[in-house]
Amino acid sequence: MPWAKTALEKEGVKVMVPDMPHTEAPEIGEWVEYLKSIVGTPDKDTYFIGHSIGCQTILRYLETLNAPVDGAIFVAGWFNLINLEGPEAEAIAKPWVETPMDFKKIRANLPRSILVLSDNDPFVPHEETKKQFEERLGSEVVTIKSAGHITSDDGFGPFPQLIESFQKLSASS
Repeated sequence: MPWAKTALEKEGVKVMVPDMPHTEAPEIGEWVEYLKSIVGTPDKDTYFIGHSIGCQTILRYLETLNAPVDGAIFVAGWFNLINLEGPEAEAIAKPWVETPMDFKKIRANLPRSILVLSDNDPFVPHEETKKQFEERLGSEVVTIKSAGHITSDDGFGPFPQLIESFQKLSASS
């Protein structure tokens, strides 16, 4: 979502967009370690924005911290997936879905979060995911109508809800 970087930088926010390794077959350990190397030492002014498996990476990264960040926005975040496209996609998703997370520790490091979901995401079950993010993380949930997996491949481009969510998080810190 390069448009989000541009929009946030116009507001004076320093934005880093990591080029994650092996995106064709993302692995938890490799992605969390890479995110650690990019972020350095986060602080109370650090925010995260992730999409799909990037949300999983952020959550698992937060699980490794001993001090809180300011907040996160999860776009098309998930704990369970549906309608995966074949055995390869299922094999990639399996460790991400099945490896447990310490939500108590994550929540201690994540005081505020917003989940942005589509009501017709083919991979993310809306009601189940909404409930899980609310219960496990105390996330506020924003639902976008008919946005698919909220990607350009779905014909979905820039959306004001992301920038509005960031403004809301940063204003309340």
